[in-house]
Amino acid sequence: MAGGGGTRFWPMSRHEVPKQLLNLSGKDLMINETVDRVSTIASKSDIFIVTNVDQVPGMERAVAGRIAPNHILSEASARNTAACVGYAAMEIVKKYGDGVMTIFPADHYIKDEASFTRVLKGAVEIAEKEDCLVTLGITPTFPCTGYGYIKFDKDEAGKSASDASIVARKVQEFKEKPDLATAEEYVASGSYAWNSGMFVWKASVILDQFKKLLPDVYACLEKMGEAMGTPDEKKIINEIYPTIPSISIDYGIMEKSDIVNVISAEMGWNDVGSWDNLGVLYDEDEDGNVFAGDHLAIDTKGCITYSKKRLISTVGVENLIIVETDDAIMVVDKSRAQDVKLLVDELKSQGRTELL
Repeated sequence: MAGGGGTRFWPMSRHEVPKQLLNLSGKDLMINETVDRVSTIASKSDIFIVTNVDQVPGMERAVAGRIAPNHILSEASARNTAACVGYAAMEIVKKYGDGVMTIFPADHYIKDEASFTRVLKGAVEIAEKEDCLVTLGITPTFPCTGYGYIKFDKDEAGKSASDASIVARKVQEFKEKPDLATAEEYVASGSYAWNSGMFVWKASVILDQFKKLLPDVYACLEKMGEAMGTPDEKKIINEIYPTIPSISIDYGIMEKSDIVNVISAEMGWNDVGSWDNLGVLYDEDEDGNVFAGDHLAIDTKGCITYSKKRLISTVGVENLIIVETDDAIMVVDKSRAQDVKLLVDELKSQGRTELL
């Protein structure tokens, strides 16, 4: 899933070059890191990307040599993650008859890729044997208030893969982002996982759930499926897609379905959702600073700087995020990192599209 705007990473992230097309780690573009990570269990010829129509040209250039252009599925408009997942599921059913889908946001970071591969193989094995929806949860390492949580019965035997350490347990409840006291209770109980937004299931099974739980969305997907493989495929999909009801896969399917199971695992996962998460990609110095690019710091603590070309220099400041690009400089208090999107909203209201 690669259609997001990544507004919290402005001014680096722009409409046509969003977060997933950025090299934030200094190693490769986030989309390519995701493709390479998934290719440990699936051939790159079987990997699909769903992205916004405006991002298709940049995406084709970014993944050239990895993903064939006809496996980049274009969304005519942003209709949330249910439409995205349903579109891909229908495409897979039409091309392959059926198959196990593994679904990932294109902009996550996973430090322990060996554990990721092992867990994913186990999830695929369970999805092949069982007509269930599997979500990959993350075993909490601290009481985070920025993630949603998934509740399960830790004493349930669950569905096991051949690797007995990988167990999918029935989801009891999805929980919104908690306050600190509640998050501490969740972590202490051992019965909660962070909601990573990574899923594994048969394409046919998720389409059945669409038909049952989101019939309006399914009706649109069915019409799109009928057009796939015909000369009018692109035209009809572009006409239908903007009419699909906008709803997330979490609200539309996962929170309503009675066949959802979660695997809670540790793999060094982070969704790198905003500038204050840059510390997962770079080492902090002895004063808690994260510097990417040219920098000069004196009496500077807890800051994050990211520069493409110019030197960023600081004296006597704390807890700031400073980002330099060709046409913009952003300075924000680290505690307000989530509010970077407010700058994007203000630029939109001022009609300053050249900065978006």
